[in-house]
Amino acid sequence: MASSLNAEKGCVTAKPSCSPSTAEDGDEKPATTLTVPAAQGSVDGGTRAWLQVAGSFIVFGNLWGMTFAFGTFQSYYELTYLPSSDASTISWIGTICTFLLILGGIASGPLFDWGYFRSMLIIGALVETLSVFLLSLCSEYYQILLTQGILSGLGNGLLYIPGLALVGRAFKKHRAIAMGITTCGAPVGGIIYTLMFERLINIMSFGWTVRIMGFVMLASYSIAFPLILWRAGNVGDISSGQARKLFDKTAFKDLPFWCYTTSNFLIFCGYMVPFYYMASYGQLELGMNRSDANYVIIYAQAASIIGRLVASFAASRVGVMIPWTICAVSSGIFCIAWIGVKTPGAFIAYAVLYGCFSGALIPLPPSVFPTVCPDVKVLGARLGMAQGIGSFASLIGSPIAGALISINSHGGSRNYLGLQLFGGLIMAAGGGNLVILWVLLIRQRELTSKLI
Repeated sequence: MASSLNAEKGCVTAKPSCSPSTAEDGDEKPATTLTVPAAQGSVDGGTRAWLQVAGSFIVFGNLWGMTFAFGTFQSYYELTYLPSSDASTISWIGTICTFLLILGGIASGPLFDWGYFRSMLIIGALVETLSVFLLSLCSEYYQILLTQGILSGLGNGLLYIPGLALVGRAFKKHRAIAMGITTCGAPVGGIIYTLMFERLINIMSFGWTVRIMGFVMLASYSIAFPLILWRAGNVGDISSGQARKLFDKTAFKDLPFWCYTTSNFLIFCGYMVPFYYMASYGQLELGMNRSDANYVIIYAQAASIIGRLVASFAASRVGVMIPWTICAVSSGIFCIAWIGVKTPGAFIAYAVLYGCFSGALIPLPPSVFPTVCPDVKVLGARLGMAQGIGSFASLIGSPIAGALISINSHGGSRNYLGLQLFGGLIMAAGGGNLVILWVLLIRQRELTSKLI
């Protein structure tokens, strides 16, 4: 994400410094990468740019779609395919993939800055597709962890930056709309892959179910890359630029940076927990069949699309902090309210509400970061650091929640109370911390409006 911000450098309005401590930067010799200038002389929007949005939408549908569909795999592994492995152990497969996706995206940023975006897209797609086909041959936990967890995550890490940054460079006037449409590919991909798995696993083996998903992924990338790369002259010369810092140690002295990072960490510790465990909860606690339980995940993912769009519109009117805080606290409250869900109808209502409010927690945080760090010279580096720390929350959150299921469980039954409290309280705490961040920004950044 750090490099994607650099790729859009021209769209950030900056104040002189991020914090008083940045005056020490001249004495440092930090690691460097390249700062990508805004595309000069490029066409703003147009048919070519919107075709790139369509291609990037497909890319996001693949790299994030499989991540959002993991809840379906989680319940199938837990109840059918890997019954000897507990919920916490299985969830490491999905969280390692997400962790490598985010951290790999940050680490591969310099490759984008040097102009290797074509190679990143092609190699990343080949690695992810290969991981799916190899998954179809797996029958042991360690094999699934290596393919669906590690190999898929590494491939996704290469796809993350170019899929987003190329769209950002192709637009000026309608950049926010274009980026919003691109990121909506994630829940749409999650719906498609969840639906595919559910429909196919009932009529064929696990191996052929996953293989067909791999063929669909390969075909979709074959459509996406010509849309993104063919005559992609509208994004300017990506490989030109000047050296900039990849790591900024002065960020650790900046209180708003720490408050932003802490809030994100707490929120993302609990964010994916319901998506991972909804299906197994529906089957084990409510007596739903596998199809109905998996459809609940689809309802939540569909609602998240609405939540993203509504929250983005609200942010354009009243600033980011109000919808971000409301959505984070509400998501935590809904997760706690999950404790009282005892019927399939109530479960569906809970899933829709949680999906709608939690959907905004993905696109909103980066939008406020230029206010957290108004110095464009270190903005990309600090956002990358914040996202890197947050990736560890995505890594550990769901396994912790899964381990809590075993507490007070008897005779093979599951106790989801600890999981529900963990997910709800930690997200609510993150939302509460956003209020502190809001106050700090108003006081320390000398803002003319409280609507940030």
